[in-house]
Order: sequence, then C-alpha cells, then structure tokens
Amino acid sequence: MSIRGVILAGGKGTRMGELTKVTNKHLLPVGAWPMVYHPLKKLTGAGMQDVLLVSGTEHMGDFVELLGSGKDHACRLTYRVQDEAGGIAQALGLAEHFCMGSRSCVLLGDNIFRDPLISFIEKANTRPDWAWIGLKQVPDPGRYGVAELNGEQVVSIEEKPANPKSDYAVVGIYVYPPDVFGLIRTLKPSNRGELEITDVNNHYLKQGRMGYSILDGYWTDAGTLDSLDFSNELVRKDPPRF
Repeated sequence: MSIRGVILAGGKGTRMGELTKVTNKHLLPVGAWPMVYHPLKKLTGAGMQDVLLVSGTEHMGDFVELLGSGKDHACRLTYRVQDEAGGIAQALGLAEHFCMGSRSCVLLGDNIFRDPLISFIEKANTRPDWAWIGLKQVPDPGRYGVAELNGEQVVSIEEKPANPKSDYAVVGIYVYPPDVFGLIRTLKPSNRGELEITDVNNHYLKQGRMGYSILDGYWTDAGTLDSLDFSNELVRKDPPRF
C-alpha cells in the first residue's frame, strides 16, 4: 500500500516571542536551512514523492514562495490551509482527499531528529493496517506523552504522567492507515477545543493496532526559544541523516 507524506506546520508560535511576530516558526533557521526543510528532507529521503504541507492562513504564501511546486526537493507539494488552530488531528484530517486510500506518514514540522526515516517506514510496512509511532528514550519522560510497551506493541500512552511507566517519549512521527480519516470525523473536541492526536492514538491502542520504532540519534522539538537554540547546536555538531 502506498504512503504519502504530511507535514503539519501550523500554529502561531506564540512561545517564540518576537521571532514569530512576522513569520511562521517553521521558517526560522535550524542549521543551514529553514526548519521546514528538515521534515521535508526526511520524507523525500524515505522515498515519498507526494507531500502535503498544512499551515495557517497568515504565512501560507511564504511557504509556497519558499518551496514552490516541490520540484527542487524531488517531490510534488500540495498545500492545505488550517483556518484556525484546531489541533493536530484536525490538521491531519485536512489530508484526507490528498491521501485518497494511501497510508500517511505525518511529521510535526518543529521536530528535529538525526535518524533517517527509512527504517521507521520499513518497520511500519510490516503491519500496514496498524498505526505506528516514533519513540525516544528521554531522561525526563514526565514532560511528554509516555508509551508503555509490551513486545512489538504499544499498550498505553499517558500524557505528562506523574509516575511514568517507561522512559519512552512519544515524538512527532506517525504513520496511519487509511481508516484514520473516518476516525477523525468521529472525534469530539477536547477541553482545549481541539481535536487531539492522543484520541486518535488511543483508538488504535484499544484495537491492538499500534506499533513503534525507537529513535537512536538525537531528537528535540524546536518550538521554544531554548529548544530552537538546542536544535541548532545539535544540527551543527552532528548533521541529521536524510
């Protein structure tokens, strides 16, 4: 079954202060490139030639000006506008027509990591009807969604638990089978007024259809001033593999 790439690059970037007053955080530099090049190069490096970028209304023109049709990046780019901040699952729901029966590999645009995606995709391909998530061993798992594992399967994910059941944090790398879009249509907004990706993942957990891959190299998000500095430091010392 074919697989298509989806980059989620919405959000206001309010935690970045003055840096995002006139631009989207995914256009800020990480190493020698704008941040959005990192997820794009990961997807194309894993062989995906059709990629959808989802962003908000304010800066979509900047993404189009930067990336164009995708031909300079060896892919075909499609763009969808998320009119208001409605959560990761709502943003993914905008990819339904684009995916058209294909599986989707979804990357959060501010996640910076060293490993290439190819082995992640190959592992996910062994169970094409399962959801697949990326995990990273971290020293402070209580800051993240934490996965409890049993053999090949994820058995639970807890958001920012006081007593984590493991030290494996859920990172912003997901593969979903085509039925994810029917599921998203049934979701109800959370207390934050958003459609939560956690609710999507819990659905696959309950069905016993969630696998995982563990990242060996570094991983960070770059969505705060401190983590943007940290990601630049990591990338300078040890460039990511695509």
